[in-house]
Amino acid sequence: MGVTAEDHHVAVVGAGIVGLAVAREIVMRRPDLRVLVIDKESEVATHQTGHNSGVIHSGIYYAPGSLKARLCVEGSRLMYEYCDAHDIPYERCGKLIVALHEHELPGLWELEARGRANGVTGLRRVTAEEIREIEPEARGIAALHSADTGIVDYAEVSRALERELRTRGVDFALGHEVATVSRIGDKSVLETDRGRLSASRAVFCAGLWSDRLAMTAGASSDPRILPFRGAYLHVARDQAPVVRGMVYPVPDPDLPFLGVHVTRHIDGSVSLGPSAMLVASREGYSALKVRPRDAVATLTWPGTWKVARRFWRTGIAELRLAASRRRFVSACAAYVPVLASMRLDPGSGSGVRAQAVGRDGALLDDFVISETPGAFHVRNAPSPAATSSLALARELVDRMQLDNIVDGTG
Repeated sequence: MGVTAEDHHVAVVGAGIVGLAVAREIVMRRPDLRVLVIDKESEVATHQTGHNSGVIHSGIYYAPGSLKARLCVEGSRLMYEYCDAHDIPYERCGKLIVALHEHELPGLWELEARGRANGVTGLRRVTAEEIREIEPEARGIAALHSADTGIVDYAEVSRALERELRTRGVDFALGHEVATVSRIGDKSVLETDRGRLSASRAVFCAGLWSDRLAMTAGASSDPRILPFRGAYLHVARDQAPVVRGMVYPVPDPDLPFLGVHVTRHIDGSVSLGPSAMLVASREGYSALKVRPRDAVATLTWPGTWKVARRFWRTGIAELRLAASRRRFVSACAAYVPVLASMRLDPGSGSGVRAQAVGRDGALLDDFVISETPGAFHVRNAPSPAATSSLALARELVDRMQLDNIVDGTG
């Protein structure tokens, strides 16, 4: 197996960008601690980290005072610094949030107010004429321009984190799926499909499986993770660039999703999306994939049905987007009209968002960290978790009280 069961002070479960950032923060503060990173996949960044849109968010959308607001602004700064230090390509290409109709303007100005309250820099209102100066193919009656929003490949950031962690002496148990967690004496015992691992403390950054692992450790079943598949279409590369940066619609304030948008990526490609459709598998990269255990968990959760009753119209709209490329393109062409005449790649991409939903049907819109004996659990970390990862790691490790870990106990 390559990893001894009793040799670690801290085990971090989950090798996405958040888990890797947490492991880094631990060893930076306490280089004397022996740290183990565990993941069921054979490579880092396999799920949400490797399937997102690669945006370095600036912190506009999030309620002032929330963890998302604070950690996104701080995390954006830290992410740019990390990329500079490790020669990871990125670009501050900027983002427009475009209003098409008068009734969207109050929502747009509310986003501006949130952004300013959160300390977002480089944020300004722009007119219809200024929209075209920033993004010649975009249209709207007004917009917010976020100059400091950027793009990066978070999988590449994660691989850099992995290399750094290995250099710092962190152990990895990749290809080990954790099934149950228990506290025995002063150890957190992790039963995996390849044997037992244990550590004085455990930190769970398990994304789509965060609720299950928290529950095996004795935490509440509330909230439950519901998997939402986000589909992307890609503009064929042999055409003139359609956007310089990113163009987003004004989002529905009742939903934690940002709507289908147009994004240029660090490799020069341009994507449309993502959609947001509830699926029957936590690895539902294909909309038709069904995992009975996942489907049962979703369908038996009371919050699922409360969300469905509240947002059934939105659900129907998302189904229509999933079923029709024409509708998908039209949604983006409303604010970037030239897309209607551009060719798309024949394939599509997708990711699965781990969205925590309360028993009462609430779509949790902030990061959630909980604690069980000897363990900490990231129970909700959707977007902007990648942007916020280095700051979220600081927040979590602050709560861990590493000074209490001495000689493998604590």
